[in-house]
Amino acid sequence: MTEFIAKRVADLPWDWLEMTHMTDYNDSHALLSGENLIYVITVPLSTSIILANLVIILGISWNRQLHNTPNYFFLSLLVADMCTGVALPFIPLMGLNRELSFSSCLVAHVFPNFLFLAFLFNLVMVHYERYICIADPLHYSNLWMHRSFPLALLAVWSPALLYASLPAFGWNNWTGPDWNDCCESNHRTLSNCSANGTACCSYRRVFPNAFIYLEVYGLVLPAILTIAAMTGRVLWITRGQLKNICRLHRSVERGSQASDREQRLNLRYTRCVVAVSLTFLACWVPYIIYMHVCIAFLISDTKWSSTTHIVLSCTGIGSMAVVPLVLGLANRQYTEPACKLIQKLRDRWRRRTEAPEEATL
Repeated sequence: MTEFIAKRVADLPWDWLEMTHMTDYNDSHALLSGENLIYVITVPLSTSIILANLVIILGISWNRQLHNTPNYFFLSLLVADMCTGVALPFIPLMGLNRELSFSSCLVAHVFPNFLFLAFLFNLVMVHYERYICIADPLHYSNLWMHRSFPLALLAVWSPALLYASLPAFGWNNWTGPDWNDCCESNHRTLSNCSANGTACCSYRRVFPNAFIYLEVYGLVLPAILTIAAMTGRVLWITRGQLKNICRLHRSVERGSQASDREQRLNLRYTRCVVAVSLTFLACWVPYIIYMHVCIAFLISDTKWSSTTHIVLSCTGIGSMAVVPLVLGLANRQYTEPACKLIQKLRDRWRRRTEAPEEATL
């Protein structure tokens, strides 16, 4: 049998063999260049997200006055965001075709998807808790989330884990028609794709189209719209309360013109609206664009540039992961321990630099 295979290989034209080797080299070189581009974009962003989350987590942990249920929900969000930062370099890799075993391919796709969904559900929970605090303050203390905090956390993390694990329970295309498409995209035969116990691993083989549509339009997009609706409602309520304050202030002072205090309040509200709008445009719009572009190419079943996919996925998911950092860094109570630590280090550095100067004098 070995001699027969050797004769068959010897009878092949050398041009065909050289072309095959060059094709494999080009595919592997393209895969490596795509992975390098992903790491160049995501590693600095991932490191920044992880460090910023650690600073806020330590700030909440050190301040005992912040040990309450609302901040516990925010801690859960920060943990989910930090995990998303860890998984950030692996999420764009889903768009590349790699040779992995069945179990490794499932882990490489299911685990980052679980962390992403857990982050999104935690973000909705935090916005809902703060929305109730402003929209219905009388019933805020009796909210079910405060009475049963572990149950609320379970309601946030469990659905994300269950839905993300559906491909591991059989809802996948591992033996479907995408096997041939994946191998053809890599210019390999079926025997080469399954060599050494590995197979062509792609998101098309792990996530069926129905799974992707359900996650995007049944979970992700409604969550983003819910967050936007609650944020807009909070700004509207704040605007109404600001008008009432200004009206009472004018009635007390018996003046028809706006005072300096009213102008400062209006200016602060305007800054708040601008900050919220810019945060939504900078953090959510890139991800929404990336999500719909992926769906459009999935429906049309056309191949697109891997560089475009990498850039869109890295910027979209990375910008969305910045949302909890904006909420955390805007609160001075969360960043106060870090600011005090930095101030102490500066004072020590000044003392050390000033001591030699005084000695020389």
